[in-house]
Amino acid sequence: MSDASLGSALRGAVDLSSLRNRRPAPPEGAPAPAGQQAPGTLDVVMDVTDQMFSQVLELSQQVPVVVDLWADWCEPCKQLSPIIEKVTRELRGRVVLAKVDVDQNPQIQQAFQAQSIPMVVALVGGRPVPLFNGAVPEQQVREIFGQLLEVAAQQGVTGTIPVDETPGDAEAAPEEPPLPPLHQEAYDAIQRGDNAAAIDAYERALKENPRDADASAGLAQVRLLHRIEGLDLQTARQAAADRPEDLDAQLAVADMDVAGGHVEDAFDRLLDVFAATMGDDRTRVKDRLLEIFELVGQADPRVTSARTRLTNLLF
Repeated sequence: MSDASLGSALRGAVDLSSLRNRRPAPPEGAPAPAGQQAPGTLDVVMDVTDQMFSQVLELSQQVPVVVDLWADWCEPCKQLSPIIEKVTRELRGRVVLAKVDVDQNPQIQQAFQAQSIPMVVALVGGRPVPLFNGAVPEQQVREIFGQLLEVAAQQGVTGTIPVDETPGDAEAAPEEPPLPPLHQEAYDAIQRGDNAAAIDAYERALKENPRDADASAGLAQVRLLHRIEGLDLQTARQAAADRPEDLDAQLAVADMDVAGGHVEDAFDRLLDVFAATMGDDRTRVKDRLLEIFELVGQADPRVTSARTRLTNLLF
C-alpha cells in the first residue's frame, strides 16, 4: 500500500459518526482518554468495546490508532495479532493498537463494514484509513506502519502516548513454544498469502495425527479464506437472491457471512438449504456445516444450537 493510497483513504471510506456521537461513561477499568492519563500509565495495546469507541476516536486526534478487527475462532487473526502488537510496542507510544472482537462488538464491525477478518484499519484525526485484510508478513506490517506515521504527520497527528513500562517485563515474558513443523509450514504459507500451500500442510498434519485439533481448526479457517478469495459480498448476495436453487451461490454467501462474523446467519442459511435439498447436494451442505462447526468451535453456543437443528433435520 502506497503513501498516496493511505492519504486518499483519509477522504472517508467509512462513516463513523454513529460511534463518534455515542459518549457513554467508560466502563470500569477502561483506559482514560489521552490528556487525562497520568504519565506512564497507558498501555499502547488495549481491548476496545462498542461503548469505549468514542474514546478511541478522540485519542486518534493525538496519535494514530490502529484497529485490529478479530475473533476468537479466526486462525489467521491469532497469527497476525501478535505481530501487530509487537510492532506497535516497538514504536513506543507513537501508535496505539485497539483490538476489537467483532463477535462481541457488532457496532464497530458494522461501522467499518468488515466483510472478512482479520481486517486492520487505522484512525487518524477521527478519520478511517484502510490498511489491509488478512494475515501479512511482519516486514509488510512494519512498512505499512511507517507509511501510516508519514500520513499522520501530514495531517498534524504527531503525538506520543506515555507508555506504561516496567523494566524487565520483556525479559520476564515467557517465550512462545515453537510450532510443530507442519504447523509452521502452514503459518509461513499464510504469511506469504499462499492458502493452497497452507491447506496442504494442514492436511498432511492431520494425516499424521487425525486428532490434531489445532490443525483441524487451522485447515477449516484457511479453506474458508481460500474459498472467499476474490469474492465480492454484494455480488454474492445478489446471485444467491436471484438463484435460490444455486447451491454454490448459497454456500458462497454463507462463507462470507462466517468470515464477516455473521455466524448465525450462515448457519440459518445452510440449514434452510439442507432442509430443501436431497442427495449429493444435501451431503455437500452437511459437510460444509460440519467444517464451520469445527472452525467456530464445538463449545460455541451457536454451534450447539445449529447442531441440534441439523440433527433434527437428519432424523
